[in-house]
Amino acid sequence: MKVALLNKPKEILISEREKPVPRENQVLIKIRYMGICGTDGKIFDGGIPSNTPVIMGHEAVGEIITGQTNKGGVPGDFVIIDPVLYCSNCFYCKRNETHLCENGALMGRDVNGLFSEYVVVPTSNVFLLDNKINLKMAPLIQVMTTVLHSQNRANITSGEVVVVLGLGVTGLLQIQVAKALGAKSVIGVSRNPFKRELAESMGADFTADHGIEAKNRALEITGGRGADVVIESVGYLKVLAEAIDLSRIGGRIIPFGIYATMEGKLPFYEFYFKELNIINARAALPNEFTECIKMVEANKVNLSPFITHTYKISELSEAISHLDNPNDKRLKIILEV
Repeated sequence: MKVALLNKPKEILISEREKPVPRENQVLIKIRYMGICGTDGKIFDGGIPSNTPVIMGHEAVGEIITGQTNKGGVPGDFVIIDPVLYCSNCFYCKRNETHLCENGALMGRDVNGLFSEYVVVPTSNVFLLDNKINLKMAPLIQVMTTVLHSQNRANITSGEVVVVLGLGVTGLLQIQVAKALGAKSVIGVSRNPFKRELAESMGADFTADHGIEAKNRALEITGGRGADVVIESVGYLKVLAEAIDLSRIGGRIIPFGIYATMEGKLPFYEFYFKELNIINARAALPNEFTECIKMVEANKVNLSPFITHTYKISELSEAISHLDNPNDKRLKIILEV
């Protein structure tokens, strides 16, 4: 079978390996579609350390060949894979915080991942997909679980004003999930007019450019207070600083973007004075896969506008280069086997 191996930072080898054989409590899956995200780009260039050589990838859907899911999926059924492995026995797992497992790992970073023709994964990490869900779009559900996890941790509720900074894939998902959870108003912020239009089509009540336009909009619709929740979906410290500026006193900030930098400047006095709650979020819990699948099935979240480019797994290097190149209309890149 064909796999995409990160041999070392910035070096991908398309290699042949034997098809894996599942053991007890494992499922053999034939991969159909895979998603590439910004985390993959940072693993590729070494910004996020990985156990190279490693098969890349943590977003994928496919067909069960051997085994079954905990929910009754059998060979022939289509499933999405939770890439977060956990032991079920440590301090965190016993608290139902499996995503923080002391002995855990992320596929595609710590252990071999999902950019492969076939994979073997634990039965507990496989979730059945309804046949109403478009399979090519389904890898986005893994991304959506991390978005839902962050908003669940921030306890976003009805009646609140939410600002989303950055309207890439995760930012646009943040808008849809916030609306699905009942947020009163959601403001999408981007310098990109195309993405602002997309945000409006996906449920954003308002959109704005970064800077004074976003600040004025947030103050206008909150009576001068600032936003209840600000979600930073870019991964730059200067945008996190903007999140601090846009938040009301006593507000919450979700620094959803992954920061590879080791140092930087932030308005720390404002952070203190506003008594802000910084709510970090890592990965997702298994039940959030089920919740996200239900949201998509119920058309509360629309994944169809996200897929803008498709590559073969053998073209992974070109796909990651495309991910790194600024493009006003590039959103989700999907790989096919």
